Amino acid sequence: MPSSQARADRAPDPRHRGVLHRTGTWCARHFVIVLVLWAVALAGLQVLQHAYGGDYSDDFSLPGTQSQDGLDVLKAHAPQAGGYSAQVVLHDPDKPLTSVSDQVATAVTDLQKLPDVLSAQSPLPSSGSTPPPPPDPNTGPLSTDGETAYITVRFSVQPSTLDPSYLDGVDQAVRPLRSAGVTVEYGGSLGELARPEPSDRTSEAIGFGVAIVVLLIGFGSLLAAVLPLITALVCALCGLALLGLLAAAATFATVSPTLATMIGIGVGIDYALFLVTRHRQNLVDGRDPVAAAGNAAATSGHAVLLSGCTVIIALSGLWVSGIGFIGKLGLAAAVTVVTAVAGALTLVPAALGLIGRGIDRARVRRPVAETVPAQRDGSDEGGPDRGGPGGWHRYARRVERRPWWFLAGGVVLLAVLSFPALFIQLGHIGDGADPKSFTDRRAFDLMSSAFGPGSNGPLTLVIDQSKVPSGDRSSLAGQARKALTDVPDALVITPLTATSDGDVLTATAYSVAAPQDGRTTSLTNRLADDVLPQAVSGTAARTYVTGTTAAQVDFLDLVSSRLPLIIAVVVGLAFLVILVVFRGLLVAVKAAVLNVLSIAASYGVVVAVFQWGWGGPALGVSGEVPIESYVPMMMFAIVFGLSMDYEIFLLSRIHEAWVRTGDPRASVAHALEITARVITCAALIMVSVFAAFVISDDIVVKMLGLGLAASVLIDATVVRLLLVPAVMTLLGRAAWWIPGPLDRILPRLGAEGGARPPERTGGGGGGAGAA
Repeated sequence: MPSSQARADRAPDPRHRGVLHRTGTWCARHFVIVLVLWAVALAGLQVLQHAYGGDYSDDFSLPGTQSQDGLDVLKAHAPQAGGYSAQVVLHDPDKPLTSVSDQVATAVTDLQKLPDVLSAQSPLPSSGSTPPPPPDPNTGPLSTDGETAYITVRFSVQPSTLDPSYLDGVDQAVRPLRSAGVTVEYGGSLGELARPEPSDRTSEAIGFGVAIVVLLIGFGSLLAAVLPLITALVCALCGLALLGLLAAAATFATVSPTLATMIGIGVGIDYALFLVTRHRQNLVDGRDPVAAAGNAAATSGHAVLLSGCTVIIALSGLWVSGIGFIGKLGLAAAVTVVTAVAGALTLVPAALGLIGRGIDRARVRRPVAETVPAQRDGSDEGGPDRGGPGGWHRYARRVERRPWWFLAGGVVLLAVLSFPALFIQLGHIGDGADPKSFTDRRAFDLMSSAFGPGSNGPLTLVIDQSKVPSGDRSSLAGQARKALTDVPDALVITPLTATSDGDVLTATAYSVAAPQDGRTTSLTNRLADDVLPQAVSGTAARTYVTGTTAAQVDFLDLVSSRLPLIIAVVVGLAFLVILVVFRGLLVAVKAAVLNVLSIAASYGVVVAVFQWGWGGPALGVSGEVPIESYVPMMMFAIVFGLSMDYEIFLLSRIHEAWVRTGDPRASVAHALEITARVITCAALIMVSVFAAFVISDDIVVKMLGLGLAASVLIDATVVRLLLVPAVMTLLGRAAWWIPGPLDRILPRLGAEGGARPPERTGGGGGGAGAA
């Protein structure tokens, strides 16, 4: 590097004397105070969380949906028939269950005595009575051969939300049956309560192990590799403790801590890595450790702050869904993003101040820093260690010479990966896809074998005739019975029965397919939208389809209808952030479009693996499963936010060079050269963190882990290293154009470290080219 340039880089830049620079410098100089404060905060939050933290559960309602309204009608007119049902499945291949009728009766009686149980229905005929002939087809509760049966237990609350210790009472109630040699399994939400406690420690260990290897290979310094991991872990633990305290005040889904861990560790490592990389380059350029840390906080720290804000904005967009369950998942992830940003801006500079110039003392190979090109004459001689252009610079020049080829190649690759997304089938993943070690999976298989797959997701039909005159109710019942005959996709619909007060008619519909099958979804919508309304046409009766499966279908319809709105809000907000920060209209459009394309490609990967079954069995998924209804929504918000990490980091460097030189092509090559290594390493780390979660027993976690890993890999390679350089090269000076009136009304924020394009004196000009 020429000496004049080196002196310029070492000289204090007054633009960097902002809040972030002062914060980073103070933290690096007073590292003892900062480290002690973080240690106290970590310990204090852990103590508070253990003392006052709440539990996580999947108890959520959908007010205003027909399934919830139907449940409310049942609770009002037939409390014991309402509530939340679950099955206790009995099986004995050696003898009919009627031979253990006393044990069954005892179990039913004891189950009825448990807290929160509204009713428990025996599957066996009463003693001394002649058993009725089994229905045709047989949907239970006793199989034709008498070897399988199920006790229907109705709870006043969702069983999956109860404390796991509740199962002790259930186990005690069915102990006589197990002692008699009967296999007892818990189905539905009671089986979900009995699932093993999820543990993410193995996934976290794998992610951290891969991260250490990547950092050591990429940068050669042991301390530079370990520091981002330690700070990310501290920040994630603080965030999870805060989330636990929030869970005491509101209900968060059981997947919330896993999601928060994935996001918190991923972005925490990335953010720390960005600062450490810039700090090490500052040391190479001759700054003292405190000044180097302050400069890193003012430059890369500013990009981290903007990136974190963008991630939080994207996650906040989930509240547009109007579903608290979804919005709180975004909030859970945002908590650890906030702590990751706070740690990057304070804890990381403090750690850098503590280490000082010893950051490269322990090394596995010669450490490398950012490659700042010294030659601009087009020569490819030299290398990063000698101050000349290296491999990434030569690659950037190739992109500069043939941008259309790189653009076409990237677009074709994204199109191929996105193709399966055209056939995406949203739904709910049923118990049949769970590992066979789960009791709900074994109950599912027993029920399917004895009574058909539809027995695992019965639909409760409700006709509220309270406003129908008594004289008209008989004809209404006849009209409804006729309408409920030969309904497509219905295996059988039981006869209508009236509640004790006569105001409500109920029946149960069984699908020909499993609850997660598209035919069951079609049957539910057909009954709710067409069959039942026609059955009561001309009367004042109201109709509903309720039950767990119906609620899942309502949830699916709600999510599907609001996904376009969420996409529009998230993309629009991210577009505004990029526009305000970089003040380039086409830059903002480019960022939004390319991020949407990369997300579509990650959708395609998820569809191919899980819905088409291309690798699902290798991940522990039984057969082909639909895409969980809220996964695309979550993926979009998370991936769009995370993709802005690399977008802002790369664009910050392009913008920085553009402000300094006014040369658009050279700015792209310069930025790609000095960010390619850190973007690649950061992406590999985040991919390893996310991919490690595919070993989880929770299929939704597997789906999110694979989807996020694929999206980050696609974004950091195809998008950041192919499409962005190609598009920015083709746009040239036009990338930074913004209409004059728009430029004047937008707030002025620095892209990195306060570096701003000069004020325009005319209309929409050529951006910072005047600099």
